[in-house]
Amino acid sequence: MQHFEGRLNNTLILLTSSWFVVLAVDAAKRDRIAEIPKPLLAAMLCGIAFGVSKAIEYGGKLAAGITPMSNDFYMFYFSLTGIHLLHVIGGCAMLTVFWLKARKGEFGSRNMKTLESGATYWHMVDLLWIFLFPLLYLLKLG
Repeated sequence: MQHFEGRLNNTLILLTSSWFVVLAVDAAKRDRIAEIPKPLLAAMLCGIAFGVSKAIEYGGKLAAGITPMSNDFYMFYFSLTGIHLLHVIGGCAMLTVFWLKARKGEFGSRNMKTLESGATYWHMVDLLWIFLFPLLYLLKLG
C-alpha cells in the first residue's frame, strides 16, 4: 500500500503544479504582473519534487535488482516513466525561463501567447501522467 500511496503523491504533486500554472496564467490575464512569478516558481518546485521522487523510486528498483531487462512490464515501466520524466525536466526548464521573464514583468494580458503555450505543454505532461499512473501502477497492483 505504501508503494501505491507514493505514486498517488506523485499524481497530487503534478496536479498541484498545474493548478499553480493556472494561477500564473490567470494573474497574467488580469494584468496582476507582480502575482505571476510566485505560482510559476511553485509549479517548478512541484516538478522538481516529482523528479526527486522518481529518482528515489528508480534507485529503489535498481537497488532491488529490477531493471528494464527484468521483464516486459519493467521495460515498459522504465521507458514510459523515463520519457515522461524527460518531459517534466523540459517543463521545469521552461517554467524557470518563464519565472525569470515574469520577474521582469514580461507577461500580461497583451503578452500571453508564450505563457499560455507553455501552460498547455505543462498540462499535457500532467495529462500523460494521468494515463500512465493507472496503466503502470494500478494494473501492477492487481
